[in-house]
Amino acid sequence: MATEDDKLLKEAKKLPWEDRLLHKNWKVRNDGNLDLTSFCNSVTDPKDPRLKEFCPLFRKTVADSNAPVQEKALDALIAFLRAADADAGRYGKEVCEAIAAKCLNGRPKTVEKSQAAFLLWVELEATEAFLDAMEKAIKNKVAKAVVPAIDVMFQALSDFGAKVIPPKRILKMLPELFDHQDQNVRACSKGLTIELCRWIGKDSVKSILFEKMRDTMKKELETELVNVTAGAKPTRKIRSEQDKEPEQENTTEAVGPGPSEESVADIPQDIDEYELVDPVDIMSPLEKSGFWDGVKVAKWSERKDAVAELTKLASTKRIAPADFTEVCRTLKKTGLILVESFNLQLITDVNIAVAVEAIQAIGNLARGLRNNFSGGSRFLLPVLLEKLKEKKPTCSEALIQTLQAIHKAGCLTLLDVIEGKLSF
Repeated sequence: MATEDDKLLKEAKKLPWEDRLLHKNWKVRNDGNLDLTSFCNSVTDPKDPRLKEFCPLFRKTVADSNAPVQEKALDALIAFLRAADADAGRYGKEVCEAIAAKCLNGRPKTVEKSQAAFLLWVELEATEAFLDAMEKAIKNKVAKAVVPAIDVMFQALSDFGAKVIPPKRILKMLPELFDHQDQNVRACSKGLTIELCRWIGKDSVKSILFEKMRDTMKKELETELVNVTAGAKPTRKIRSEQDKEPEQENTTEAVGPGPSEESVADIPQDIDEYELVDPVDIMSPLEKSGFWDGVKVAKWSERKDAVAELTKLASTKRIAPADFTEVCRTLKKTGLILVESFNLQLITDVNIAVAVEAIQAIGNLARGLRNNFSGGSRFLLPVLLEKLKEKKPTCSEALIQTLQAIHKAGCLTLLDVIEGKLSF
């Protein structure tokens, strides 16, 4: 004889999916998730229109207050993500944030399934949604919820590689974790840092992160990084790459053996450290530093100090683009002090000190702005080339370094000079 629960579940099966999955009775919700899992497992076409019906529901179902039902909701989500295609990625942000907020401090199985779901979102190319959720997850006051977030970032990077998981996003999160009060969080963040080194190299990671670490962690990492080498290879592909595999196999059979796309992709790629850091605004602090008044004073040491402030601000790895026209004009005038003095045979060491500082500032601007400093470089190059007549070693050395920096940063090319495109 059917029980009341049996009757309830039987009647509930007639309801729309949303009503079943959000029903006030936990048994109905549980049964709904079980049926949804079975349905998604049976879908063979990622474009099946019925899948779209479920996308908006998961942000609510994974947040179920009943732990067993929540696990079943994660099972359904995993089955859905395996069946769906990248179009489902538009719902990634809301669902990933719901998982991060409600599942990562749950039971071990819940955490494990949450991490599996996150990795499937990455596979479906919803990487930004995943990392946005991780940025919020690491701020959780409960350390128990932070550790799984770091672990899944480690797994995502290890599985998919630095082309899929942008190192820059992880590099921004790590400093906050280095000083976390929980030792497990600190240990996991150290492990994630080491994994980054396997993908982008030790030098880039150390250059960006070590200045933000405590000395004890630096020493610990230095010890563990001794045997770590770059050149790691992904073991898992995003869905669009998986879809190409049958085509590649057919092409290989048709044209015969040759270098595969995979072998080309496995060649270690050089990582440009410039792309790993956020641009820094230097114009606002320059305005506050008294630079504009300082470069006009008669006393050489005060002029030098004013330009030195610009040199210091411009020494950051990446400078935010801005209008540096007036800065370049000022540097040109500062530089002309040396040229005019040379013509009048009134050169002194103090004049050189100011000019050398201006030359070094130009080099830093070129390194930090790259092609955003092309206009400034064209404007300043005539003065820099004229200064090459100066025989003082300190000036010559600064000039050579700055001209090399301008060229290396891509601000100018030799062709620019040869074709006379510069405003001499």
